[in-house]
Amino acid sequence: MVERRSPKPFVVGSSPSSPATNFWKRITMDKITKYLKDARIEIEKVIFPTKNEIKQSFISVFVVVTVVSLFLSLIDLIMSSVLKSVL
Repeated sequence: MVERRSPKPFVVGSSPSSPATNFWKRITMDKITKYLKDARIEIEKVIFPTKNEIKQSFISVFVVVTVVSLFLSLIDLIMSSVLKSVL
């Protein structure tokens, strides 16, 4: 014998005659709207740099990269001259 249960009224997805598709769509849309609201709140908290700060950062990065590249070029020159003299 197979036990038969009656579907619960007003419960989405409780029976094959009313699948849970609408329920999951609603849950998904709720999650998406909550995500977008939270993203907007977080974007409002962001402090973007000013033009002066960007300029100072660019100059400092440019100077550091130039110094490091000159240092590595010097090391490469020294190592290549040492290898030429040895070989």
